[in-house]
Amino acid sequence: MMLFVSLAMVTIFAAIAYVGTEWGHLSFLFGIVFPYAALILFIGGVIYRIVQWAKAPVPFRIPTTCGQQQSLSWIRNNPLECPHTLLCVLGRMALEILLFRSLFRNTKTELRDGPRLVYGSDKYLWAAGLAFHYSFLVIVLRHLRFFIDPIPPAVTFLEKMDSLFQIGLPVLYMTDVIFLTAVSYLFLRRVFISQVRYISLVSDYFPLFLLLGIAISGVLLRHFFKTDVVQIKALAIGIVSFHPVLPTNPGSLFYVHLFLVCVLLAYLPFSKLMHLAGVFLSPTRNLANNSRMRRHVNPWDYPVKVHTYEEYENEFREKMKDAGLPVEKE
Repeated sequence: MMLFVSLAMVTIFAAIAYVGTEWGHLSFLFGIVFPYAALILFIGGVIYRIVQWAKAPVPFRIPTTCGQQQSLSWIRNNPLECPHTLLCVLGRMALEILLFRSLFRNTKTELRDGPRLVYGSDKYLWAAGLAFHYSFLVIVLRHLRFFIDPIPPAVTFLEKMDSLFQIGLPVLYMTDVIFLTAVSYLFLRRVFISQVRYISLVSDYFPLFLLLGIAISGVLLRHFFKTDVVQIKALAIGIVSFHPVLPTNPGSLFYVHLFLVCVLLAYLPFSKLMHLAGVFLSPTRNLANNSRMRRHVNPWDYPVKVHTYEEYENEFREKMKDAGLPVEKE
């Protein structure tokens, strides 16, 4: 049910853009108004979420650890699994952000004859996640050629490396294939693994369908439904320079692609996708586990008037006796 609701939502968004530009002549709305609205929501939403996370009190050291903490000199500690200095924290964060180190340790469990619980390595999710994120990053960087003039040499080099195999004309980008394959795997994993399907919600399926819609429409625009790239670049540069100029006839599929991107931008700050910023502010990751080296006092540990058990018994002793409850003093 969650799957079909998410698919229907993305299909409706695509249909709205197609009908609105093909028959409704709403190119100004979908080409200029919605992109600016999406950018405002994206920037404002990201700032709001970061400020809210930054304001959240973290009085205690709560890093996630799975290694020996620094304690006595003759006990060897694990500086990455249980960092106790800022440098160790930076190393752990770098491996987590760049290589998804915690996901690399992902294991699967199976009940076999006996019954006995068997643990095994499961690297497919890690590989798909790494491929998805890095291919997505390259695709976003490649699209900078539409927003910057002249195109930076680094973007040109990245584009050439991405099309190194020179397959077809226009050249097929390797990241397009990798991105579609990775997102498809992440989707099929949620469908065919019963445990994952059981905990999956609309907020899990919807981003996957949205990303697939953006990728498929982008591939169709590049290889099957030609559009005037010069006019598209003029629109993109006009948007970032606050002097937008609508292209003459880019085709409704372009507006479908653009509108789905706008939906993704507007949705991202308020979704699970916001982990791209949240990982930097997670106290389970960015704190040093040095509680054996430093005393951390709760700043809100103000004096509180307590009611001791002795005072409680003195107040209710007779009633406790009448109720048959044991008392320390007769």
